[in-house]
Amino acid sequence: MSSQLILLSFLAYTLMLFLISFITARKSNNESYFLGNRKSPWFVVAYGMIGASLSGVTFISVTGWVENARFSYMMVVLGYLIGYFAIAKVLLPLYYRLQLTSIYTYLLDRFGKRSYKTGAFYFLLSRVIGASFRMFLVINVLQIFVFDSYGIPFWLTVVIFMALINLYTFKGGIKTIVWTDTLQTTFMLASVLLTVYFLKDQMSLSIGALGQKVIHSEYSRILFTNWQDKRFFVKEFVSGAFIAIVMTGLDQDMMQKSLSCRNLRDAQKNIISLSWILVPVNLLFLSLGAALMIFIREKGIEITGTSDTIFPQIALRHLGPFAAVVFIIGLISAAYSSADSALTALTTSFSVDVLGINRRENLTEKQRQTIRYKAHFGIAVLLIIVIVFFKSINNDAVISELFTVAGYTYGPLLGLFAFGLFTNRNVKDKWVPLIAIISPALCYLLSTYSTVLFDGYKFGFELLVLNGLLTFVGLSIVSRK
Repeated sequence: MSSQLILLSFLAYTLMLFLISFITARKSNNESYFLGNRKSPWFVVAYGMIGASLSGVTFISVTGWVENARFSYMMVVLGYLIGYFAIAKVLLPLYYRLQLTSIYTYLLDRFGKRSYKTGAFYFLLSRVIGASFRMFLVINVLQIFVFDSYGIPFWLTVVIFMALINLYTFKGGIKTIVWTDTLQTTFMLASVLLTVYFLKDQMSLSIGALGQKVIHSEYSRILFTNWQDKRFFVKEFVSGAFIAIVMTGLDQDMMQKSLSCRNLRDAQKNIISLSWILVPVNLLFLSLGAALMIFIREKGIEITGTSDTIFPQIALRHLGPFAAVVFIIGLISAAYSSADSALTALTTSFSVDVLGINRRENLTEKQRQTIRYKAHFGIAVLLIIVIVFFKSINNDAVISELFTVAGYTYGPLLGLFAFGLFTNRNVKDKWVPLIAIISPALCYLLSTYSTVLFDGYKFGFELLVLNGLLTFVGLSIVSRK
């Protein structure tokens, strides 16, 4: 596949994003940037959130992860249903009742300033790491298979992507992203479906026959019943519920889209619809992963690098030029969806929670907008630095690293919100930051020595639940009626 064709595809797709941005960002203000003026149609938000939920991690890592984890990830996805239901029935009513712009403002009213700043800090830390992982994954693939041929260094590729994302989001914010996400979801799903079609042609099979091969293959195993296995189905299911709660319901990035809906009922319809749609969509990605492994085995193809490069190597080198274009467009969609809403959410949290622009009555609307522009640019620079740094240390499947990191950084958020919602006790606010540090540290020690302490047991995604529980216990110790 020619580099010129890839570059043309990239430019055409980027042009479409800028056209959407031009249409949606007209007459935008801070309210448009933060909450889309609360006028987003719920079905558009739900559809767009599919791409935001999947991002580059699902697009590349999940398909490659099938090689070792099989379909065990489906138990996590089924657990999402419980988590999203809790978001719709517990968290969204709270956020709408309090009319929040940043969801972490709840912690200020419930506990105090230090708890509020702690929650905002852990979101900023979590989302910077998570967004950087996602961006690194897709940009690294583009770097290896495209930009290296032009002699463009990795750091410059990252700067180009972030500069483009910065330009089409800095004015419209969430008002623009609600609509660009629909485009990105469409191209990501189309890329997967077309790749399955190309694979069945290469293997001279019908779609039904390929489906049967996947079902009867060793890769389609969902249930792992050994309680010591990291893939044990019970802990995968329970972990999935809590992952959904913290990485959607307690995440400013994901909730900001739901808060842009016209009212609570529309936001709830958005979340419930999304939860059910993600089940067949994730099954599709896992099926693609299994089909790729079957294709590799039957054709005797040798794969180099980590499991994250399986999908790119097959799509770009073994399925023909049209399949390569389809993959590249899907990958570009994943790259943009990984960063645009994260950049907006990080800017929102930093502006509202750290700089407090909504609480500073002496600021004019124009001054608030200027501060937001500077924060938006600064966050973009920070993401560039973290992505480039991660390039030097990555050596594992990104999805595994992502959820491991989330277990440490989202755990204190889970404990804080749970304590606030399910108890009527007040905490000694000055101790909250210390508890939020001690809990992840204890989790790290328990995870490191779990096989010795717990008869061979290995922690998986349930590390998140343990972290939240330790935070909850710590808050109980420093609380009073």
